[in-house]
Amino acid sequence: MSITRRALSLAAAGLMLGLATGQAMADQLQDILDRGTIRVGVIADVAPFGFVDADQKPAGLDVDIANLIAADLGVEVEIVQMTGQNRIPYLVTDKVDILVAVLGMTPERAKQIMFTAPYASTSSGIFGEPGTTVGGLADLAGKSIGVARGSTEDTALTAFAPDAEIVRFEDNATASTAYLSGQVDLYTTADILAYELNKGDGRKLEMKIPFGADLAHMGVKANEFGMLQWLNTFIYVHRANGDLNDITMKWLNVPVAELPPL
Repeated sequence: MSITRRALSLAAAGLMLGLATGQAMADQLQDILDRGTIRVGVIADVAPFGFVDADQKPAGLDVDIANLIAADLGVEVEIVQMTGQNRIPYLVTDKVDILVAVLGMTPERAKQIMFTAPYASTSSGIFGEPGTTVGGLADLAGKSIGVARGSTEDTALTAFAPDAEIVRFEDNATASTAYLSGQVDLYTTADILAYELNKGDGRKLEMKIPFGADLAHMGVKANEFGMLQWLNTFIYVHRANGDLNDITMKWLNVPVAELPPL
């Protein structure tokens, strides 16, 4: 047995012992082990974290991590694709067991679910065409800004420019199409998504106003402390052994960032 698998097996065993001795934690982890399957919610419209490949199969950084989680648990994985808007509803209504869906942590979301330590990061901001002068609030006057409704980018944009002409779309795919087709002047999104869009032949995106780093966390149902602790152990072990770095290099072409603990 590898060091990684041994460490995670011991973590699972320790959590199960806690359940047996009456510690205050729910038993989702044991349910998953007994069932032999883990249902992982993965976003479907934010390449390279989650998307549908040429064979119409889920692919991306988050899909690779979901597969690694299942392998370490010794269970099968069921990938459930979703949009940014329905990630948390899917989790709280038990359509998925956990979220690995480039999920940003906010106080509002924390009223409903629990977050692991971060496993990846991106940066976000307001993007526009090269040559367009946008350097501050004054330059946003008269310009429409597209954003995916309910995303962390939506929250950041609203806080930065509450009086701006913000046009909210139901998901990143729709918001991206709106920018590329000229329906909006600017687009607030993550740098990784902008990088993917710039690979095409359409309208280009250049960072105009950066908002800073967006950390990606896994999401767990409220009070599922056993599952939360196992996933935090998973993140710690795979950061230490280099697996998270390898996956990040594969999809983002950069080393994994120095991520703060939760």
